[in-house]
Amino acid sequence: MKIGVPKEIKNHEYRVGLTPMVVLELTHRGHEVAVETMAGEAIGFTDEHYIAAGAEILADAPAVFDWAEMIVKVKEPQAVERAMLTPQHTLFTYLHLAPDAAQTQDLIKSGAVCIAYETVTDANGHLPLLAPMSEVAGRMSIQAGAHCLEKAQGGRGLLLGGVPGVEPAKVVVIGAGVVGQNAIAMAVGLGANVVVLDKSVDTLRQLDKQYGNRITTVYSSKESLNTHVLEADLVVGAVLIPGAAAPKLVTREMVSKMKKGAVLCDVAIDQGGCFETSKATTHAEPTYIVDDVVHYCVANMPGAVARTSTIALNNATMPFVLALANKGAKQAMLDDTHLLNGLNVCRGKVTYRNVAEDQQLEYLDAGEALKLI
Repeated sequence: MKIGVPKEIKNHEYRVGLTPMVVLELTHRGHEVAVETMAGEAIGFTDEHYIAAGAEILADAPAVFDWAEMIVKVKEPQAVERAMLTPQHTLFTYLHLAPDAAQTQDLIKSGAVCIAYETVTDANGHLPLLAPMSEVAGRMSIQAGAHCLEKAQGGRGLLLGGVPGVEPAKVVVIGAGVVGQNAIAMAVGLGANVVVLDKSVDTLRQLDKQYGNRITTVYSSKESLNTHVLEADLVVGAVLIPGAAAPKLVTREMVSKMKKGAVLCDVAIDQGGCFETSKATTHAEPTYIVDDVVHYCVANMPGAVARTSTIALNNATMPFVLALANKGAKQAMLDDTHLLNGLNVCRGKVTYRNVAEDQQLEYLDAGEALKLI
């Protein structure tokens, strides 16, 4: 198979779809790989590294798209990239379609087979290709939140862990999945006063067993959310409904009553955000202020630590990339229902129910859609 890797073009996005290590695994199995020049340069993967792994270097993205059968990326294709997709392509990347109607329509029009990292599953019902970036984003949410709490950034002027004689900041984590658990670990490590809210009593019980009295676990309800958000110095939004738009758990009214200089860090922003006042930001301009509350809503948080993120992501995606290359998209998905769960758009049809429902589009079961390939 011909596999193409374009350079990412989203604002301050330095990750790359394939590392030289994975390219070598592909070329060793007889596949051809073309990488856009300088695609990994920013994080230390040079054109020479890719050439040594057996890849061809192409001058620009149009050359990569024109040559390739499968496109492997990191972030959702931008408009100029979507215009280059055709029915010859299988696209394998993060898509986050639910809140992005324009992207959905363009992928429908392209006729391409579009597989989203974030909805591929495993035998335990987890999301193995989302997990590594969720781990990074969860840890970064505390790092970013601590920075935003500094007075010069518009925050309350608090040190997250306090010092002897001065109480630490209160960190409220909404959602105790992969993002939330990694945020908790970082916040506890920095000495913050941590409260976690979730609707799974089993998950809260596990966290209580793990951390004991170093955190407070609270069942999530409208009342408990309101109480703890209004008391918080930093709130981390870490909720996820796979493939669907995130629920708006923190309302504009709640934001208006929060402490002046408090910080909201919305890790759910790729799926539309879980705060009513959220809007996607970039690493170039990561924050904005609503009602004296600092909002950090960067849509590609792991891109800030792009080398770590790229290697972690490739460790997870490599088995699926190899399966798609070795078998072709149709057979690979027929053989692996977990990979099939990643199919979001196929030959002009929306094949992920949550996306179809959120955007009021016609839905075709993914298994049936494979007959179109």
